[in-house]
Amino acid sequence: MLGAAIVVLFVGEFSEDSAIAAIKFPTLGLLAGMMVLVYITKQSGIFDYLAIRAGQISRGKPFALVVMMAGTVAILSGFLDNLTTILLVVPITFLLADTLDINPMPLLMIELMAANIGGAATLIGDPPNILIGNAAGLTFNDFLVNNAPGVVVILIVITVGLYFYYRDQIKVKEENRRYVDQLDAVASITDRKELRRTLPVLIGTILAFFFHDYLHIEPATVAMTGAAVGLMVTRISIEDAFANLEWTTIFFFIGLFVMVGGLEATGAVGHVADGIRAVTDGNRDAELVGIIWTSAVIGGIIDNIPLTAAMIPVVSDIKGTSGDDAYWWALSLGACFGGNLTLVSAASNVAASGVAEKSGRPIGFLFFLKVGLPVTLLSTAMATAYILLRY
Repeated sequence: MLGAAIVVLFVGEFSEDSAIAAIKFPTLGLLAGMMVLVYITKQSGIFDYLAIRAGQISRGKPFALVVMMAGTVAILSGFLDNLTTILLVVPITFLLADTLDINPMPLLMIELMAANIGGAATLIGDPPNILIGNAAGLTFNDFLVNNAPGVVVILIVITVGLYFYYRDQIKVKEENRRYVDQLDAVASITDRKELRRTLPVLIGTILAFFFHDYLHIEPATVAMTGAAVGLMVTRISIEDAFANLEWTTIFFFIGLFVMVGGLEATGAVGHVADGIRAVTDGNRDAELVGIIWTSAVIGGIIDNIPLTAAMIPVVSDIKGTSGDDAYWWALSLGACFGGNLTLVSAASNVAASGVAEKSGRPIGFLFFLKVGLPVTLLSTAMATAYILLRY
């Protein structure tokens, strides 16, 4: 917010009206709508139930446990968003680990990697995709068709690799496995009536994302409509729902949009685009590789959300009027996978760190980097191969 104020006050070409025009209200609407809908749905306990059941289906067997938890997190990340998913799943992970008498940190790290990878598959799974989708006019199905196939393969490779890396730390004694079955997953559903009211609205909203392009309805409208219907049917008050919106995230985006608008107004974006063209000599494949790796590395250092916001106009400039959407998929996969590089690369990492610290199990920066760096390098290399081979 301070950065936005400085831009408005001191950039002569950028007035208050320009600042307002720079704010991407469809992005904010999509974020706010899904925040409301997920909040009112999770009060029933359905997400706790899903996480516990995933652990029980594995029967405490380490490989099955890793696959089930990583798969559950990846799917929920794609259809809720990775930040919300991590906040929901981390407490359950500690519960399962304590029940099995194993160190929870390997499971938590695998889930964080899976959340950032799985979130790349859909329009609403990761904030960078929301920014890209609204800026480029890409639909929910566009992300599914173009990103999801690569994401699934990369997720499988990373999950299996992390299992072998951590397998000595997640050995479960035979006598402890039966305790997982004794957990009462059904008891986690605290309000069945609320579940019957809100879950159909969430499912209906997700289904509407698949068809929004055919219905000529924008994603933000789908999310806001779902939130409005959810607020009508739930017993949770509007005041309570709005009080639990992630207002810091929303205002973070507002400030970010204004600063990026200032960069565009001063011509800085054009200079960056010209620099990339000069380095790649206009070669399309080199440009795609440059976008993927720049997004992954720089986004991993400074946070993938501001990196994406800054790169969108650059990519748009490089892409020009060619209609070649491969540039957007390169930015999306690079930014999302870069979220695994460091502890501060993605909001979901920071949120998990906070929850873990409150539980007396802090995640150190170097501890995260030791896993995040090889995962980011491998996943980005695979994403590069996927983009070049497919497009």
